[in-house]
Amino acid sequence: MNTTEVIVWLQSTSLIDEEWNPTEPYFDTLNKKEQIMSQNIREKLIRIANQYLAAKREAFGGHQLGPFVRSEVTAAIHNLPFIDPSEYVVTGSVGQGNWAAVPWIAIMNRKITVSTQRGYYIVYLFSEDMQSIYLTLGQGVTETSKDEMLRIKAEMRESIPATSKVKIDDHINLGESKKAKGYALSTAAYIRYDVDQMPGENVILDDLRSMIEIYEHYISLNDRTIYEDPSNNSDEEIIRETSYEFLPTKDLINHIYSYIQNKGFYYPKEEVINLYLSLKTKPFVILSGISGTGKTKMVQWFAESVGANEKNGQFTLIPVRPDWSDGSDLLGYVDIKGDFKEGPLTKAINAAHKHPDLPYFVLLDEMNLARVEYYFSDILSVMESRRLEDGKVVTSALLSEEVANEVITLPNNLFVIGTVNMDETKHPFSKKVLDRANTIEFNRVELDHLSFLQDLEEAEPVVIGQSQLASEYLHLKDLYREDTEMIEKATAELVRINQSLQLINAHIGYRVRDEISFYLAYNKEGELMTFEEAFDHCILQKILPRLSGSDARIDQLLRELYQLFTNTAYQDDENASFDVQSALYPRSARKVVEMLRRLQADGFTSFWVS
Repeated sequence: MNTTEVIVWLQSTSLIDEEWNPTEPYFDTLNKKEQIMSQNIREKLIRIANQYLAAKREAFGGHQLGPFVRSEVTAAIHNLPFIDPSEYVVTGSVGQGNWAAVPWIAIMNRKITVSTQRGYYIVYLFSEDMQSIYLTLGQGVTETSKDEMLRIKAEMRESIPATSKVKIDDHINLGESKKAKGYALSTAAYIRYDVDQMPGENVILDDLRSMIEIYEHYISLNDRTIYEDPSNNSDEEIIRETSYEFLPTKDLINHIYSYIQNKGFYYPKEEVINLYLSLKTKPFVILSGISGTGKTKMVQWFAESVGANEKNGQFTLIPVRPDWSDGSDLLGYVDIKGDFKEGPLTKAINAAHKHPDLPYFVLLDEMNLARVEYYFSDILSVMESRRLEDGKVVTSALLSEEVANEVITLPNNLFVIGTVNMDETKHPFSKKVLDRANTIEFNRVELDHLSFLQDLEEAEPVVIGQSQLASEYLHLKDLYREDTEMIEKATAELVRINQSLQLINAHIGYRVRDEISFYLAYNKEGELMTFEEAFDHCILQKILPRLSGSDARIDQLLRELYQLFTNTAYQDDENASFDVQSALYPRSARKVVEMLRRLQADGFTSFWVS
C-alpha cells in the first residue's frame, strides 16, 4: 500500500480531515490516552454512592442503576490500559432480585477466580450508608470457610510492603448487616475514600494500579499450596490441590440423595435433608434404630458423596468397644516412657486442623456399647465451648500441652456421627448427651421397595468445601437480628410444649431452643421443607428422646402432646388413628402413639425401647 492509498483510507474512516489533520487525538502519548479513557471512573463511583439509597426505595426490576453498575462501570474499568482483558474479569452487582446491602465491583484475575463466591480478588465495596467507598483486596465469602479465609488474609497482609499506602487492619466499616460484616471479615487490605471528599481521577487510578500490583505479587507467591498427604506416613510433604465445587443447597441434597441411591440403598429424600440440616446445626448427630437398617452405610455414603473417604483421610470409622471407661481409647494416652500415643479421634482431629477448608467425618459405630458419658464426656464439654475469636470458631483445649505435647482443640470442620442400636445389651443415653445431639431414628424398613434399583445412573462424588456444611450461628442473638419472626414463632411453639413437659420435669432449656432455631433457619435458607415439617423433625429428635416413665404422669404428658400435635384428643381404641393431613406434626404424633401403646401394654415406655 502506497502513501496515497493510506491517506485515502484514513479519510474514509474519518481519522483525518480533508487537510490531513487528525480529527481526534488518537496519536497522543500513552499517559494522555490513559487520562481520556479513564477520566470517568471517579464520577461513576460517586454516582453509585449518591443514587443508591434512593434507588433502594424503588422497584429493583428494570432500574437504570443496575445496568449502569453491571455494564457501564465494569466496561470503563475493564478498558483501563493497565488491566489486561485476557487476564482479568470485571463484574459488578447491586443484588439479585433485591437490592444488595453492599453493592460491589470486582476485578478478578482469571488464574485465581472468575466468581466472587470463591478465591481472592480486588473489589470496590460501598458502605451501607453510602458515605464511604473502599478499594479492597478481599475474598469470596460464600464458598470459603472462616478458618481458610483468615489464613489467606494473614498471608496477604504479610506479603504487602510496609511502605504501601493500603491499610491492613480490621477497621473497615461497611455496616451492620451480615453481608457487610462478612465482606469486612474477608478483607485483607483496603483504601478508604470519603464520598464527600473523593480524591482526583489520577489518585483513584494510581491506587487501583497499586492494588493490582499487590494482588499480582501475592498470586506469584501462591501458585500452589503445600499440604501433608494423609496417606503418607513419612514426614515428606506433597502438593495437594484444594479445588472443590459449590452447589446450591437443593442441588447438593439432590446429589447426595442420588449418590446414596446409586449404591443400592433407599432412604426417603426427607431423611437426607434431615441429616444435612442436623449436621449443619451442630457437628454431632446420633442415628438410632434397629440393627440392619443401614445407619452406618448412610453416613459412609453421605460422606463419600461429598468427597470424604477413608483413602483421603476425610472419613474415619471407629468401632466402639464395650470396655471403654474413659476418653483414652478415643483421644490417646501417655505411655510408660512418657510419650503421647494418639488415639483414632485425635488423628482425625489433627488431619482436620491441617485442611480447614474441607469437611472431615468421624463415625462412632455402635456408640452405646460402652457408656457414652464415660468415654465421650470431655468431647461433649469442649464442643459446647465453641465461640468466635477474631472471626474464627475456636474451642477450649481438648488435650493440654502437658499431655499431648501441644494444645489440641476441636476443629470447626470435624463432624461426629454415632450409630446406636437400642436393645438389652446396650447402654441408654443421659440427658447431657441427648441435649447436645440431634437424634435421628432409622426404623422404617421397606423390603419390597425395589423400583428405585431400576435405571440407576452412575453418580460420582462431588468434592465440596467446608463452608457448605459449616454452622453459621453459634448464639441465638446472631440469628435473631436476621429473622426475628421465625424465632418468635418457634419459641411460641416450644413454650406450649414446655408447659406440658414440666409435668415430669423434662422441659427443655436454652440450648435446645437455640439449636432448634438454627435448624429452622438453615431449612428456611435452603427452602427445603415447610416450617411445620422442619419443626416436626426437631420435636422428634430433640424433645421426645428425653421422655420415659411408668406412672400416670407420663401417660398424661403423652396425651397432652398428642393433642398439641394433632388438635384432637387421644383415643384408647387400638384401631384409632389421626388424620395425617390435618395433624400439625404427624411424625411426632406417630411416635407419641407408639409410646402410649407401649405404656399400656408393658407398664413402661421410652422413646428408645424397640
